[in-house]
Amino acid sequence: MTKASETSGNEARVSAPRLLGSETKDGPSTDKRRPILKVRRDGTYDPDCARCPRLAGFLREIRTHHPDYWARPVPSFGAADARIVIVGLAPGLHGANRTGRPFTGDHAGILLYRTLHEAGLATRSHSESADDGLGLRNARIINSVKCVPPQNKPLPAEIRACNAYLAAELGRLRRVRVALALGRIAHDAFLMATGRRRGEFPFAHGREHALGGGAYLIDSYHCSRYNTSTGRLTASMFKTVIARACELAGV
Repeated sequence: MTKASETSGNEARVSAPRLLGSETKDGPSTDKRRPILKVRRDGTYDPDCARCPRLAGFLREIRTHHPDYWARPVPSFGAADARIVIVGLAPGLHGANRTGRPFTGDHAGILLYRTLHEAGLATRSHSESADDGLGLRNARIINSVKCVPPQNKPLPAEIRACNAYLAAELGRLRRVRVALALGRIAHDAFLMATGRRRGEFPFAHGREHALGGGAYLIDSYHCSRYNTSTGRLTASMFKTVIARACELAGV
């Protein structure tokens, strides 16, 4: 079971899972450390959020069966002064839900972080654990839903409930010029959080939407195992999208 201890103000230090010997879909973890994640309770994140009964119950069940997993809302990750914000779907059961960092420890993170590293947006090409030294430059990753949903499918009500956190964080990222939505749900969540109508911004891979004031929304298929294994999203396609995001953001 993870534990949180209060520090000054709204800050909390939260124990991440001890990964030694824990099995994942991608094989056993070899990380022997027990990192401490420094998180902040505010309008953008609450490590103890239980707004969605189904998701809160699912997390309790996971903590019972996988006591070494993070199994709580996953905070955003990346530069506080980002010019590119990457909006994902939700934590993966054996990825971010296990490690406590978006796209860390699962298949989707392989293509994502490798491509970000090639573009100069990440300090490492792979993401193993929340304390592996990986950092992001000019980019930040925010999930549409911060808790892992059963079958990786959040309900519409859960997306709406979590949207306030997304809206609050987007409102604080004053330097963002480009939002990159990974999949239709992330696309729709971003529009909801920014008060825009879906009908005016149809989703399509590689499509660019001018938002005014020099800001853009770019769509991409999600870098999930399914999309990459079926060829719906190739490494070349994703590299092109990331390169275009960098171009529009001026990084």
